[in-house]
Amino acid sequence: MSCKHGIPQLLIIYNHRLLTVGHIITNGYITVNKKSKPKSGNIGGVVRQKKRRRESMEIRQLKVEDFEERIALSQFAFQMKLSEQDIETRRKAFRPERDWGAFDENGALMSAMLIIPLEAWIHGRKIPMGGIAGVATWPDARRQGCVSKLIQHAYKVMRDNGQTISMLHPFAFAFYRKFGYELTIEHKKYTLEASQLPPRTETPGQVKRMAKLDIELLDGIYSDYAIRYNGNVARTPDWWTDRVLKKKGTTAVYYNAEGKPEGYVFYDVENKTMTVHEMAATNETARKALWTYIGNHDSMIGQATVIAPIDDSLPFLLADPRIKQEVIPYFMTRIVDAEAFAKQYAWEKGVGEEAVVMKLEDAHAPWNNGLFRLAWSAEGEGRMERLSDSEAGEETVRCDIQTLVAILTGGRKPTWLASVGRLSGPEESLRLLERRVPERTPYLMDFF
Repeated sequence: MSCKHGIPQLLIIYNHRLLTVGHIITNGYITVNKKSKPKSGNIGGVVRQKKRRRESMEIRQLKVEDFEERIALSQFAFQMKLSEQDIETRRKAFRPERDWGAFDENGALMSAMLIIPLEAWIHGRKIPMGGIAGVATWPDARRQGCVSKLIQHAYKVMRDNGQTISMLHPFAFAFYRKFGYELTIEHKKYTLEASQLPPRTETPGQVKRMAKLDIELLDGIYSDYAIRYNGNVARTPDWWTDRVLKKKGTTAVYYNAEGKPEGYVFYDVENKTMTVHEMAATNETARKALWTYIGNHDSMIGQATVIAPIDDSLPFLLADPRIKQEVIPYFMTRIVDAEAFAKQYAWEKGVGEEAVVMKLEDAHAPWNNGLFRLAWSAEGEGRMERLSDSEAGEETVRCDIQTLVAILTGGRKPTWLASVGRLSGPEESLRLLERRVPERTPYLMDFF
């Protein structure tokens, strides 16, 4: 406790960092930012001074010796308390080359971000993707441009690494929309009472619990299922071990009459609730068999919760379709390198060579900003060619990078987006673009 201007002060310090200065008054205390002074007339209220963007900032990859600062920041930002054992486990798994930080003039970590090198299934093709995760900033460094500079630096890093798209789970959709990300993946969450579970059905083959986890077998089923959607991660054995199967639960596999595995369910039962972590069925018989297996738990559960793709039609197939359904906005996607992504993308085939002229706006990745000719071959190969601004005309399609990713990975129709003011252009060009974009439901079974 100290005094300033005749008013007692409360200094709050966490992890050797000054977070808040509170001036004690008779009816409580007011909070002002670090080293700021209370304004006259504001006693009894909250003083908020706008912080200037910090000019002196270093953006660099983390080093092994930065682990302690990084783990302290993560624990504070995500409100978790790790045991010493958990910290040591994370220390061993620490990959500093994937972590980027913003450091102040004294070398202290202010903000950090993880770029996970992944591949995502987009229209049946594996596309290199940068998964953004673990974005965190100390309170005394917020609103100083730390995350903004980290994100813009991440775009350059991902582009250099050939990662043409990026995905993330946002803490706030509006925040990441400012940086060119857009909502592309939603899913349904079902909550079924035991009496509402699908009827048990006789199917050929059998469902068997896995006594010993076989990642190769599970991944074969998963890949056959995941490729049908836009956004699912192409899993590696390490991803299965470190991400998927770290959850508590039981895995059961459906084998057809010939003994071929065609579906699985990974779930946990606690307090009379079955939580289905994930379910993958490669055909209708497998789906029925897995739901019959779930239904066989009716004597020990009161309800079951299941995550499903946004176009799932389970309620239509139930005797009582009045189950609880929630539509959950889930992940955002961004195009990192539009020209490279256009070459990788699996466009629809056409009658011959076709093209539209597109004016693309991207405030944070200048290489995407400008006028392009988006052309397709009859076989469905695409390319974007940069044009001079003088070549723009009335036939030009105009949109921002968010709208483009909503079209290419989020299942949004150009004609609908035009009707709500998200892009503009002649109807003929919009319909051509629409014909050349395949239809596939966005879905992501993972979290990062």
